[in-house]
Amino acid sequence: EGAQRIEVVQPPQSPFETAIEWLLPALEPLATAGIVFVFVFLALLDRSDLRDRLLRLLGGNLHRSTAAMEEAGTRISKYLLMQLLVNVTYGVPMAAGLWFIGVPGALLWGTVAAVMRFIPYIGPMISAIFPLALAFAVDPGWNMVLMTAALIVFLELVSNNIVEPLLYGSSTGLSALSLIVAATFWTLLWGPVGLVLSTPLTVCLLVVGKNLPQLQFLETLLGSTPVLDVPTRIYQRLIADDPEEAIDIATTEIEKTSLTAFYNDAGIAMLRLASADHARSATAEHRLRVVNGMDELLDDLREEYPAKNGTPERVVCIGGKWELDAVAGEMLAHALSHAGFAAGFRPASAAVPRHADRLDLDHAEIVCIGYFSDHPASSARQFCRRLRQRWPHLRIVLALWNAPPALLEDDAHLKLGADELVTSVEEAIGRIRRMLSPEEALAERKAEPPADDAARIIALRDSGVLDGRAREELDALAKRAADVFNVGFAVISAIDAEREFIIGQSKELPGMKTADGTDMIVIPREDAVCDHVVSKGETLVVPDTERDPRFADHPAITLWDTRFYAGAPLLTEDGHVLGALCLLDTRPHSLTDKEAELLAELAADVASVITG
Repeated sequence: EGAQRIEVVQPPQSPFETAIEWLLPALEPLATAGIVFVFVFLALLDRSDLRDRLLRLLGGNLHRSTAAMEEAGTRISKYLLMQLLVNVTYGVPMAAGLWFIGVPGALLWGTVAAVMRFIPYIGPMISAIFPLALAFAVDPGWNMVLMTAALIVFLELVSNNIVEPLLYGSSTGLSALSLIVAATFWTLLWGPVGLVLSTPLTVCLLVVGKNLPQLQFLETLLGSTPVLDVPTRIYQRLIADDPEEAIDIATTEIEKTSLTAFYNDAGIAMLRLASADHARSATAEHRLRVVNGMDELLDDLREEYPAKNGTPERVVCIGGKWELDAVAGEMLAHALSHAGFAAGFRPASAAVPRHADRLDLDHAEIVCIGYFSDHPASSARQFCRRLRQRWPHLRIVLALWNAPPALLEDDAHLKLGADELVTSVEEAIGRIRRMLSPEEALAERKAEPPADDAARIIALRDSGVLDGRAREELDALAKRAADVFNVGFAVISAIDAEREFIIGQSKELPGMKTADGTDMIVIPREDAVCDHVVSKGETLVVPDTERDPRFADHPAITLWDTRFYAGAPLLTEDGHVLGALCLLDTRPHSLTDKEAELLAELAADVASVITG
C-alpha cells in the first residue's frame, strides 16, 4: 500500500495559555526588578554589617576605605539629586507645553516624561510615544502632531545641551564613553533594571579604582579626569612632533589662569620632564622635536601676549648650560616682560667663556642664570665669577629649576657668587620686583583695609573677645586645629584698627609681647600676615615662606619663625571678617582643596564662638 500522510494537529490554546505566552516576556523585567528589590531590602536591613564587610574587602586601611565609601555615597547622592532636578525641569515645561497645544492629559504625560527620564537613553523616547500618538488620534490635521514633536525636540535639546551639563557637571566623575559602555554592559546583564542602575554601579567601580592601587586601571578607564596632566600632555605632543596641539593646550591653560601661572606651573614642569628623559630614554630625534616645538610654542605666546616694556633691558635671562636651560630663560624673560619689566634673553651658547663679551650686559642691572642640572654648583660658581669680573655692577639671580636641598639652605647661594636664589617663575618675578622696585614690593606686603573695615572693627569690639571672653574655648579650638592638620602650632587672631590680637593659641609662645592687662599677644596690624586674610576675605596658604618673596622677610613670619602659613577668615553672619584661624609650622607644607575646605569649616566654628 502507499504511504499514509500523517498530520500532527496541535490542540487549540486555552485563553489562559495565551495570556501566559504574552505575559512571560513582560514579566521577566518585573522578576529582575523583584530580585533587585529583595537584594536592596536585605542590604538595607543589614547595612551595618555589610558596611563592615565592604571596609574589610577594600583593604586594611580604614581611612582610605572609609573615604572611598563616603566618596561613592556623595557622588551617587549628588547624581540622583541632579537627575531629579533635570527631570523636573523637563517634565514641568512638557506638561505646560502639551496643555497649551491642547493634548489631552497634559499633566499625566508631563509626569510620565519626568519619571521615564530616570531610564537613560530609551526612557525619553518611550515617554514621547504617548503624547505623539494621542495628538495624532485627536487632531484630524497635522498641526497638533507637529507642534508636539517640535516641543519634545526643543525640550530635549535644551535639557541635553544646557540643563544637564549645568547641573550634572562632574557629579559622577565618569567620562561620556564610560557611561555608554556601562549602560550597554549592565543592560545586557540585568535588562532595564541594569540600565537604570548603570551609572550608580559604575560610580562605585570608579571610586574603588581611585582608592585601591590594585584596581587603579578602573579609574583610568572610567574616569572623566584627564589621565595626563598639562605638562605631560604638552611634552607628549612635542615628542610626537605635533607643536600645533601643544600650542592649543597651552593657550587653553593660559585662558584658565594666566601667562605667568602657565610658565610657573606647566612650562617649567614640562622642561623638568624633558630634562629627566634627556639621558635616560630620549632619542636625538625626540630631543630635537622638543626644542623645535618649544621654539614654535614660545614664538606663538610672545605674539599672543606681547611684552609691556621694551628697551633698555634691566633684566637679562641666560640659559646656564643646556638647550633646555635656554628655553626656561626665554620663558622667564617673557614672563618678566609681560609683568612690566624690561627683560631680555641670551642663549646658553653665550655662557661659553670665549663668547662672554657678546652678552652685552653694560646697561643691565640684574642677570638671571637658569639651570636644570641636579648638580649646578660648579658651573654656576664659574659663570658668576666671570660675570663679576667683567660686570661688577651686576646683581645675579640664580634660578635652579631642580634645586638640590643643600643649595636651598641659608646663604648657600652666596657662596656661589649669586645675590638671590629662586626655584620658580613666580618667585623669580617677585624677587626681581623687590630688587628693582623695593617700594612697590613693600607696598605689596601691606594689605589694604576692607571696604567694611569700620563696621568690622565695631563688630569685633562688641563681641567682647578682646577682653578675654571665651579664651579657653578658643585655645581648645586652636589646639584642635593644630592636631588635626599636624602642624607645629595654631593661633586665632583678631584684627583691630591698629593691632592684631592673638585671642587663641594651641600652645604657650614665650617671649611674645602681650597687651596691657591681658595675656594676649599683640602685633602691629601693618606687620600682621592675617591682615591679608581680612583684606581679601579668603583663605591664604603660603606653602613655603622662604620661597614666597612677599613673606620671606615679613615681620610676622620672622617673629613666629615659621616656614608654613595658612589662614582662614573668621566670617560673621553679617559678612564681616574679624580675623583668621592660622596654621603655622617650621617646615614647608601644602594643603589640598579638601583640607582648605576643612580649615574654613573650623574657622566657621571659631567665628560662632566669638559672636556667640
